[in-house]
Parts: sequence; structure tokens; C-alpha cells
Amino acid sequence: MRTLPATRIAVLLWISNFDWQDVNALIPNLETKSKSNIGPSKRSSSVKSFKVMDVLRRANQLESEGRTIYHCEVGQPASGAPKRVAQAAVEALTNENKMGYTDAFGLLPLRQKISDHYKKKYSGAPEDRLSADRIVVTTGSSGGFLLAFTACFDTGDVIALASSGYPCYRNILQALGCELANVPISEEFKLTATELRKEIQQRKEDGKKRLKGLILSSPGNPTGAMLSVQELKELCELCEEENIRFLSDEIYHGISYGKEEATALAFSSTAIVINSFSKYYSMCGWRLGWMILPADLVDTINVLQQNMFINAPTISQTAALECWEAETIEELESHVARYRASRELVLKEMETIKQIPAKNIAPADGGFYVYVDLGDENVCLEKGLGSTEMCRQFLEEEGVAFTPGTDFEDPQNNLGDRRVRISYAGETDTVRKAIEKFRLFLPAWVKLVKDAKTL
Repeated sequence: MRTLPATRIAVLLWISNFDWQDVNALIPNLETKSKSNIGPSKRSSSVKSFKVMDVLRRANQLESEGRTIYHCEVGQPASGAPKRVAQAAVEALTNENKMGYTDAFGLLPLRQKISDHYKKKYSGAPEDRLSADRIVVTTGSSGGFLLAFTACFDTGDVIALASSGYPCYRNILQALGCELANVPISEEFKLTATELRKEIQQRKEDGKKRLKGLILSSPGNPTGAMLSVQELKELCELCEEENIRFLSDEIYHGISYGKEEATALAFSSTAIVINSFSKYYSMCGWRLGWMILPADLVDTINVLQQNMFINAPTISQTAALECWEAETIEELESHVARYRASRELVLKEMETIKQIPAKNIAPADGGFYVYVDLGDENVCLEKGLGSTEMCRQFLEEEGVAFTPGTDFEDPQNNLGDRRVRISYAGETDTVRKAIEKFRLFLPAWVKLVKDAKTL
């Protein structure tokens, strides 16, 4: 008979006395622990959904079920790309054009046309700031945001943005590890040098980190509020005095209703201008935009573009060369005339809705949105009756898609759940029917809120 070593005998005796139920209970936990290393990153988990796209998804679902839906949720022009642009794309694809890579900064003829556009449209900007060498063609303005944020800011940097603003600024910056300073907008729904100066001073008094950057759109999304030329000048000057990098989102330029448009390039040598072909040029799905850079960021952005995107879509760049032809501009201006008519229709109809005072409606100076504050009296947040629920009911019952303000507001306050954005980018008849339905729907909503408050 074989003799076992003393150490093995000891191990066998220890095993014989072990509670194997405890071991089996541990196994699932060990497997779970192992699998927990595979999954979404903490960075991605911190990013909130883009709520307007959630609304659009539900609206499209209802539409697929045979419902008539009036789309006033997304900032997407009803028209497609201009005729000459679409025709240029077709010709490029049928003429054995290989559609290969371009220079990382984009086609030089396109960059030159963008440069010429700025020289013609705006006054006051030195020509060296408008050079084609300073222009990078991007994969939409979204690609521009990612490039600019990555080039300018590091993890932990504090970036200022308007308390009512485009949600993707906030979401992308947070994904990159930046901290946010949500600056309260004025009663005119603006962030000017006055509001920014208050934030700077308050941070100094509180011993908080200084601001590294500011991103702001004018005309704004969702408010439509637009800085005057003087207000933009003062904001640029303050940013330069305080060493704050200003990212000027000028995506809604070309769509304004009486106020003069100005570019930050006229007042700042350090600002970045971000723009897109999606709004005025009506090319949303073509994923094409541009940035105009200060001299110190040209090489940095070139390297980042090479690694992140290589280049913006070549077919889109090729087609966009037609954007400034006279025939194209005439077509695009007809779109702006439609937006203007729809804007006047919405604002006039809102004047008849007595439950919402005029001061609760943002000025809608540009872009294609009307931003409405329902007011405390028309929501009951403790009972879940805010703008999110109102928009849900309005869509389900009346087939009209509006976007709740939760997409756009500082998440630290409750203003988002009492505000609503109405897009009039679609056809005027769609907007007319939608706003008429809203006028008829609102009294029932107000009664629902009133009843909830008395319970």
C-alpha cells in the first residue's frame, strides 16, 4: 500500500472538514467579479442620452403604426441638400472619382471657399485669421467639438457654458473628464460678459478653480437668443483678459431675423469658431462642418484630425463646393424665408395663450426654435407633472412632438422640467397644425396640474 506524505494527509483532512456549500456559493461571485472587468467604461456611463433623439424615436414608432405625427422636436430642416449640391454628389460618384482620402484639413478648394465666405460676409476680422490654412473641414460640428475640446482642455479643467444650452457640449466635456460651470443666463436668455464676469468673480471669492474655457452658441440652441455685435465683442475681450479659451459655435449663422451677425474672429485672436453645413446649408446627414483656428492650435488639430477622423467625408466635401453658388444661395434664402414665416406664426399664436406670459418666451432672434417656460404655476414637479410628462402626453394624445427642456438645462436645477423647445424647422403647415393643437391641449394640462396641486 502506497504511503501518502504528511502534507497531503493534512490537506485531505482540511478538505474533508470544509463546507463545500460555502465554496459553491463563492463560485458565482468569482465569475461575476471576473466578468465585471468587461463592460461599458465609467466615462461612457456618465454620458446622458440626447433626449430629443428619444422623443424622435417614439414619434417615429407612432408614425410607423399609422399615426399622423407633427414633428417639432428636432432641429432638422424640412428641405434636403440644395439641388446643385446633390447633383454634384451624383456626378462625383458616376465619373469614376475614387473618393479617396483628402488632406486631413480637407479639400483646399473648399477651405478657400469658406475663407472667401467669411471675408465677404463679416467685417473686422484680420485676413490672417481667415486664411484657408487656419480652416479644418470636420465631420459635422460634432467632430469639431471633439477635436476642439481634446486640443484645448485636460481632465479636471473647468469649462463654462450657458445654463440653457446644447446638451452635447455638456455630455462630451464630461466624457472627457472636464468639470462644468453652468453660468445662469440673463432674463433675456443670454450669456454675456456681465454673466461671465459674475461667475469669474464668484469663483475667485469661493476659492474655486479658474475657468479654462467657454463654449457658447449665438444664435443659441434652445433659446434662439442672439448676442449683439457689442455683446460679442465684450465677451471676446473678457475671455482674452482672463485667459479663457472661447469656442464660438456659429452653426445658426445665416438664420436670423433682423439682428446683425458677427463672428468672434473679428474680436479675438485666440477664439475657435465652429460651424456646420447642417443648418443654413440644409445638409444634416452629410456630416460636414468646419472650424477656424487660432495659429497656436493649427498643428495640434492637424495631428488629432489625422488620428481621430483622417478626414471629413470626401463625397460631402466635394458636393459642398457648390454651396456658395448664386443658385444655391437663392434656394437657401427661400428656406430662411420659410423659417421666418413659421417663426412669426408660432410667436403670434403664443400671444393668444394667456397661461404663458410673454416674458416666459425666449426672443427667438435666430435659428429655428421657440423656447417656452411654462412657469411654476403650470407644472407640479412633486407629482411628476413637468414638461417631460406634458410632452409625453402631448405626443401620445395629439401626435405632436415637442422637446422637454431637460435636454438643455443645468441638471442642478428644475428649470428643465418646466421648459419646452418648439422647433419650426419643418414645413410651415406642420408648424401651424402643431401650435394650434398646443393651444387647445394646454388648458386640459393646466387643469390637470391645478387638480394635482389641490390634492
